This record gives sequence, structure tokens and C-alpha cells, in this order.
Amino acid sequence: MTDEKSDEMSPAERYAASRRRAVENTTALAQFRELYDFGLDPFQIEACEALEAGSGVLVAAPTGSGKTIVGEFAVHLALAEGRKCFYTTPIKALSNQKYNDLARRYGTDKVGLLTGDNSVNGDAPVIVMTTEVLRNMLYAGSAALDGLGYVVMDEVHYLSDRFRGAVWEEVIIHLPQSVTLVSLSATVSNAEEFGDWLDTVRGDTRVIVSEHRPVPLWQHVLAGRRMYDLFEEKAGATDARGRREVNADLERLARMENQRTYHPRAKRGREADRERERRARSRVWTPSRAEVIDKLDSEGLLPAITFIFSRAGCEAAVQQCLYAGLRLNNDEARARVRAVVEERTRSIPDEDLHVLGYFEWLEGLERGIAAHHAGMLPAFKEVVEELFTAGLVKAVFATETLALGINMPARSVVLEKLVKWNGEMHADITPGEYTQLTGRAGRRGIDVEGHAVVLWQRGFDPGAVAGLAGTRTYPLRSSFKPSYNMAVNLVGQFGRHRSRELLETSFAQFQADRSVVGISRQVQRNEEGLDGYKESMTCHLGDFDEYMALRRELKDREAHLSRQGAALRRAAATEALEKLKPGDIIHVPAGKYAGLALVLEPGIPGVRASGHIPRDGVHHDGPRPLVLTAERQVKRLAQLDFPVPVEALDRMRIPKSFNPRSPQSRRDLASAMRSKAGTAGWAAPPHHRRKDRSAAADDTEIMRLRAAIRAHPCHGCDQREDHARWAERYHRLRRDTQQLERRIEGRTNTIARTFDRVCAVLSELGYLQGADGETVTPEGRRLARLYGELDLLASECLRDGVWDGLNPAELAACASALVYESRQADDAAAPKLPSGAARAALGEMVRIWGRLDALEEDHRINQTEGVGQREPDLGFAWPAYRWASGHGLDAVLGDADMPAGDFVRWCKQLIDVLGQISEAAPEGSPVRRTARKAVDGLLRGVVAYSSVG
Repeated sequence: MTDEKSDEMSPAERYAASRRRAVENTTALAQFRELYDFGLDPFQIEACEALEAGSGVLVAAPTGSGKTIVGEFAVHLALAEGRKCFYTTPIKALSNQKYNDLARRYGTDKVGLLTGDNSVNGDAPVIVMTTEVLRNMLYAGSAALDGLGYVVMDEVHYLSDRFRGAVWEEVIIHLPQSVTLVSLSATVSNAEEFGDWLDTVRGDTRVIVSEHRPVPLWQHVLAGRRMYDLFEEKAGATDARGRREVNADLERLARMENQRTYHPRAKRGREADRERERRARSRVWTPSRAEVIDKLDSEGLLPAITFIFSRAGCEAAVQQCLYAGLRLNNDEARARVRAVVEERTRSIPDEDLHVLGYFEWLEGLERGIAAHHAGMLPAFKEVVEELFTAGLVKAVFATETLALGINMPARSVVLEKLVKWNGEMHADITPGEYTQLTGRAGRRGIDVEGHAVVLWQRGFDPGAVAGLAGTRTYPLRSSFKPSYNMAVNLVGQFGRHRSRELLETSFAQFQADRSVVGISRQVQRNEEGLDGYKESMTCHLGDFDEYMALRRELKDREAHLSRQGAALRRAAATEALEKLKPGDIIHVPAGKYAGLALVLEPGIPGVRASGHIPRDGVHHDGPRPLVLTAERQVKRLAQLDFPVPVEALDRMRIPKSFNPRSPQSRRDLASAMRSKAGTAGWAAPPHHRRKDRSAAADDTEIMRLRAAIRAHPCHGCDQREDHARWAERYHRLRRDTQQLERRIEGRTNTIARTFDRVCAVLSELGYLQGADGETVTPEGRRLARLYGELDLLASECLRDGVWDGLNPAELAACASALVYESRQADDAAAPKLPSGAARAALGEMVRIWGRLDALEEDHRINQTEGVGQREPDLGFAWPAYRWASGHGLDAVLGDADMPAGDFVRWCKQLIDVLGQISEAAPEGSPVRRTARKAVDGLLRGVVAYSSVG
């Protein structure tokens, strides 16, 4: 308080202020603030005061705003009160980072670390852990929970994650009520809704939302050599809807460039078009990656993170910058980089360094340039993070995974494109994703402002970019679904009835119940509309509803006959495909790969490379042959490529040495096929169909319906078609209303219904017993120790003794199918598998999965909704077998066709599941000992010295 203000106060006011300051100075918050050499922001103070008052808090604030200060205050409170604090994070890298931060502040004797890889000082009063570790503790009733006072859930918005999000809700629901919960989230648009749910399940919870960025963010577009501001600079420049105005120069440039877009119409006009395009390019173009970094360097905007939604793109960007001769470090910085790198990698054997691309990676680091993505060796990623934070790496090319979790802010963030592959298609990034990516720009305490730069692309729309930059819609959506492991753990702890009630308190059900209110209002509005439509379709000659029913019945019958004809044609084509054999030469009649092709694999049930069998044992999409086209491409074709039956034109031998991944192998075999075709003189068989007489022409039911329509009184009405239009609207709206009513019915008690289905499967398999499945059997207790998507499959394999006779390397191969998920497309060639006992065990695992899959269908458990057992993936079995057998890294990675980082990550997950198998296997089972030996075989070399998985 200033002396001037103090002079204006009365003696009584000065006394009251003095008493307030005296009280404040005795609080835990006052002592905590003294640990920092900067003042706290208002939202941080508000959250800390709420915590000290005994409330739980939900803090939603932008990336880099310092919300973790609130989590650190919970640690401070726990230590001051003599209680424990668990600090949970979504990823191991963030756990390691937070452990180091807290250990520096409070000492290694008071801080511990528990992740899947590391266990350090597990009895400490403050433990940093991944969220899954805490979930497992809660289910196991761990003694470590005694004296727990606070739990910090960092990055709690991860509960939207479709694969792992349920873990966050499990923890929130099952934590003892005596524990104060601190939830830290990115800015979400429904923080109040999430806070209401926390208030319901955890008691008094304060919601503190801050939209303020401590470092202002400037938005730019880089077009050619010029950097444009995205928005108008003048204060208060907004459009009619209150949004910030887009830079007029940028909009003018976009209009001019889009008008210049080259569309060749005729041959004679092309040269002039090319010349115009060359002139346009001299004004604006998409700058190269090296040009972008050079421009940012000249503008003083480094260090920068450039987000490229491709691992290969990140590596290529580094090489392009090296080829362009970019050097961002001086000699002194180069020497410091080399010293850090050599220190951090000295435990890696020299023979592995060459395999890992160490020397190319080091050259980039010395120049201040690096890539960062999930395919990199974890130890290499850690070095990049350390050097970037130290200012020794100034340009990082990263995938979007860097935007999640780890503390690695930059002065600038560059987005090459605003489209990314989402696993199914190329889709525009969302406003939430844009906010999260650009949130890395601006280092608090270092930069006065941060900068987000979007690169100019052909067809650029400044308004669309402004919409992304100006929208703050990032809703938190629950991904919670009951799993088999969750069910046996809940029933074991709380009984069936109480477990059902607990699941009804999930955020997923909370959101579903709230959404029902809006749907109910829509149903009421629809019913009012139906009354009006009913009146307008009334006919004075008779019952028009009855007349329309006849018309609809006729239409449905005609459609049914049409579908039936198409099905017969498909059946004939399928029957022909089922007769194909490897080595058959065929002519693909339609589709992208029409023309000559050599059958490599027929792709029918029992032969398909993946070995997976659908629920009912039938491939509804028909056989999908894997072929080599005349253009040297190996592709798996679909039923759509065969509208008519196909037959073999000839046969040729496929060499045993043929490798579909080898361009040379493909070239030689395609050349041999084309030579044979030229010799035989095959012509493309005609595939047009003769126009058959329509089945509808002779159908007695259609004739009856047409006669009934003509005889109906309403058929002669002058306003018949007007009435029909109103009747169509009536029935369309009635159908929509019925769908809404089904949605209301479906959203009520959805989680509990799914839980009941899961329990029904478990009861049928003998994991639960009793009239209502109230008791967990010994098999169920084994399942309770197996976590993961294929928990039930792993338990069944243990029960059936599938792995009993395997050696450690063979068990590693089989267990890999429980964790691995391929990044490749479905048309990839069949994975290589170990021979002997391992191959037989993998085959048995697939058969057990098929049985479970059918059982899940019987109980209406749907994998597309995130419940149930996905198909086991055999793609990592061979690399796991080779590595566990002691083969070298060079040989294993050469066979695996996989980046080192992916290999290490899958090995770490495999080690984790083998540990679970060792714990869950029955007493005296050979699998217990074999699993431990398999872990020892895997945990060596590059896997052992990678501290982050």
C-alpha cells in the first residue's frame, strides 16, 4: 500500500488494513509466495486461497500461464500439514520433468517418482506419477494411499482422450472424499459444466477460469518474403459480429492470387497462363522451410517450433535446412551442444549410434536445428528438449505431440498447413487444436510477446485462419466407458449394485443427462409441427395417411427388389474371387487399379494375412485379394473393384524370394507379368452387363400394390400431390421425432447399461458368479491385475495355458499382440512371424479373440463405442522375438521397418504388460518365470538406456 493511499485512510481503516496484512502474512500462501522471485497472478492467488480454505479447485487457463503454480501450492500445503500429495501427469516425460522440478525445490528425500519405467523413493510424502499408476493403486487398495491429503491432476482435459481418458474419471470417482482434488486444465469452453460435475462427485469445488495470456500472442501470415499481420493493427477494429477485422492487405492479396489460379482450358492458352503464373509467383509463394527459419532469424523471432503433421516431414525439414547451409549457432554454442550431447549419450554403444542416425542428428543440433516426434529415440528427444530450453537449439520441427504436456515454450510457433491426417482422413485442424499448438508461443519472463505464423498456401483463406485464431471453443467431452478390468475391480471392492451407482456418477453420464433436456424440448417442438402437417395433408375423399402407406410400401418393395438384384450380382463376383489362387493373372475390371494384376494372396477367410476373423466368421466386404499391378504397386483390392465376375487369364510362379516391400522385387515380377501378357496377347475382357428384364415387372406384390393405389379414393383427388408433399413432410418429421425419442431413451442410464453387458460377459466366462454377478471368482481376481485394451484376451490365454510351453522370446512375441497397434494401412503385406511354438500360440490367441468377439456381439458390446476387445495385431511379434532373443539393434530395426523411437516405445509397453502377466499368472505357472525372463531379455541396450517411454 502506498504512503499516499495510507494518508487518505482514517485511523480505523489503517488499523483494519494492518490487521489484514498481519493475518495474510501468517497464511501458508504468504510463506509459499516467498519461494518465488515473481508475483502471482490474480487467478493463481484465487485458486490458492480456495485450496487453503479447504475447497477443491478446477483451474482452466491457457498454456504457459502458470497454472502449475496451483499444483505446487498443493504440494506445499501437504508438506506443511504432514500429509501426502500425489502429483499426476498424463505422460512419463512430463512426470520426469515435474519430479526434477519438485526435487530441486523440496529435496530428493521428500519427492518420489512412480511411472511404468521408474520407481524412485516410493514412500516419499510427495510422489509424481502417471495417472494410470494412481488408478491401479486405488483398485489395489495400496497402503501408499494412507495419509493422502491432496491429488493434483495436471492436464485433466486428457479425459477427452478416446483411448486413455476413462482413467482420469476412474481416479476422480474413486478417490476418498477426504482427499482434496486440484484439477489443472487447458482453456475449455465448458469449464463450468465440468466444475458442476466435480462439485457433485467431489464436494465443494471452485472453478477458476483465466483467458488471459501472460505473454500477448501476435498472429501472422508469411507469404513469400513478407510477413503480414493476420488482424488489423488499429485498436478496436472489429466487424459487425464483434470479431477482430482481418488485415485488408492480406484479404486483397488472397483475392488477387485466387483469381490468378491456373486452370488450363485449351492447349493454345497454356503458355500465356504459365507466364502469368510465373509473374504471380514473383509476388507471393509458399516459402521453403529454410527460407522460413532464415526470415524468423532476421526478424529476431527465434527460437521457433514449426509444427509439421508428419514424422517424415520433420526429418526432411532438418535435412533441407542443412542442405541450405543454415547455421544458427556460433562456435561457442556448437561446443556446448557437443558437450551436452556426448554427456547424455555416452551410455549408448558405438555400434548403435550409427544405426540411430546419431551423426546426422548431431550435425543438426550443432547448427541449432532439430526434429522432435514420437518416432525418435526417447534419449534423443530429451536432449532436444534440454538444448531448446537452454537456447542452444533455435529451430525445432515437431509433430503435434509436442503441444501436449512437456514444458518447451518458444518465441514463435509456425504452422505449415492447417490440415492434418486424423487416422481416417485429412481434416482441417479445429480451433481447439490451433489454440493448443500456438499456445507454445511466448516464453513467460523472457519474451515481451509471442508470435504465431501460418504459411501461405495456394487457395489461402485469411478469414478461415482468423476464425481459428479467434475462436475459443474447446469443449471437454467424456470418453468414459466401462472395461472388463474396471468391472471386476469395482465389483470386488463395492459389489455389483454399488458399482452401478458409482458409474452413474461419471462425467459421461452427467453430460448425457444434461443433453437429454435439449432433446426433449426439440421433441415438443416437433410434435407441434406434426399437428400442423397432419391438418394440411387431410383429404376430403378418404384417409390420405392410408393412401400414403400404400405408396411407401410400393416404393420399399421396388427398392428391395433392386437391392436383391445387386446382391445376386455381388454374390457371383464374390464366388469368382474365392476361386483365385496365388500366381493367377487376372484383369481387374474397374476401380483405380483396373488392368492386369498378379494375385499374391486371395484374401478370403482363413487366408487373409492378418489372420483376423469377423464376429460371425463372414467377411461382409467379400474377398479382398492382395495383388501386384502392372504399374508395380502392391495393393489390396476391394469388392468395388469387381462389379462382374473375374477369372484367371493365366498363371505364373511367384519366386520365394519375392518381397512386396522391395521396389526391385516388385519391378522384376511386374515386368515378367507384362512380358507374359504381351506374348499371350490378352485383351481386356468386356465387363458391361446385358440389360436384364427387371424383377419388378413380374412381381405379383408390386402389381397388387399398384392396383390398390389406383383403386383408393384419394388417388382421384385434384390436390393429391399437394397432400402428398405435406404427408412426406409429416412422415419425415415423425421419423426424426422417433429418432430423438430413441436418443433420449438411449442416453438415460447408458453407462450402467454398458456395465451390465460387460458383467454379463464376465459372468458367462466365470469371472463373476452368483445370481447378480456379485462375487468375483479367482479368475476374476487375476483379470483385475491385467490392464489394457486386451485385458480379457490376456486373462483367457492364461486360463487356457496358451503360453505355458513358450520360452522367453516366444512369450514376448505373443504378448506383443496385446499392446501393438500398427500405423500402416489395412493393405499392408502379412507380418512376419516366428516359427514353431510362438506361431501356434499366436494362432490360438487369434482363435480365442474370435470366440470373445462373437460373445461380445451376443451381449451387444460394440467395439466402435470403445468397449470390448479390439483385434490383436501381430505386427510387432517378429521384432519383439528377435530383440528378446538377443539380436543386435541394426538387425532388428532393419527387419522391423520401424523408427527407433517407436521400437523403444512398443518395447516399454510390452515390458509393462509382461510384468502384469507375471503378477497375474497362477501360482506355480511356468509363465510367471518366463515373463520375468522375457522382461530381462527386452530391457537391454537401446531400451534400457531410454529413460522415457
